[in-house]
Amino acid sequence: MKYPAVLSFNDVLPQLDAFDTIIDARSESEFALDHIPGAINCPVLNDEERILVGTTYKQVGSFDAKRIGAPLVSKNIARYLETLFADKPRDWKPLVYCWRGGNRSGSMAHILAKVGWPVVQLDGGYKAFRGYVNTALENPPALAFRVICGTTGSGKSRLLETLDGIGAQVLDLERLAAHRGSVLGHLPGEPQPSQKMFETRIWDRLRRFDPAKPVFVESESKKVGNLRVPEVVMERMRASPCIALSLSRPNRVRLLMEDYQHFCVDPSSLNAQLDHLVQLHGRARIDAWHAMANGGQMPDLVDQLLVEHYDPAYLRSIDRNFVQYPQARVVELADIGKEDFLAAARALNAD
Repeated sequence: MKYPAVLSFNDVLPQLDAFDTIIDARSESEFALDHIPGAINCPVLNDEERILVGTTYKQVGSFDAKRIGAPLVSKNIARYLETLFADKPRDWKPLVYCWRGGNRSGSMAHILAKVGWPVVQLDGGYKAFRGYVNTALENPPALAFRVICGTTGSGKSRLLETLDGIGAQVLDLERLAAHRGSVLGHLPGEPQPSQKMFETRIWDRLRRFDPAKPVFVESESKKVGNLRVPEVVMERMRASPCIALSLSRPNRVRLLMEDYQHFCVDPSSLNAQLDHLVQLHGRARIDAWHAMANGGQMPDLVDQLLVEHYDPAYLRSIDRNFVQYPQARVVELADIGKEDFLAAARALNAD
């Protein structure tokens, strides 16, 4: 084969996991928005340089833009050759892409091929990859979802984590979205990914599952924080068999106190989130909850939130959206220890 080989994403996909390195030649901001899973960012033009070249192209012309861009591109590729790629063996096989598979990835692929590496350039670039993901999520693989249901604090996320740890197939949408899925679900210091990256992460998980085995997933709403679950994936989840996880309310309070320790340390951050519930519960009730948080009455506050907000909302939602919930298999947890979740996970995975 002549290198660089220019291949479509359909041709690349069967060998996607076999490339030694996937190189995203776009700028750092483009990469941060979304990228092919596992890719590293090696901008041929960084954000500042890309603006300079683009502005020159629009205001002056193509020749001047290329004249300015060429030495920048050359310097950047040379730097990667001297650093990141300096120790790569002769049979190192990279995949290179940019936005549309044009000048940026073409320049890098050309140089890598001249060195002697069997480099592949993605025809159509990220845009072609994104088109593939969109289509794939409109018609996802037929998977045997098992939907873990349960009121807030019943340990759904811990059970998913335990199932994943023993080798079961798990689609953890909250982990992929970096959010716990409720008004209080923001993870401190961990921003949510873009909608595109969220969808890419879901696609990457779905493509790896064995259709002959169950896939465990939580009974999410259509949105996880600010991100939307792809519509067809959501529809299939809602039509799937359910598992009803049961845990006593005192134990649910204990579990939530462990999972949301950051609110105990910083009650003001909790109060800021509770303000989003004013329209549902009124200013007087929210102010009372603020006072409990500020006064260190966190267990009592958590219990009230469960009784007055989370449980009624959850029960309305689950009955309306998950059609097989009335026939759900009930899994009762006696406590919130690791051994309790491990026993439940093993029993579910054995079926």
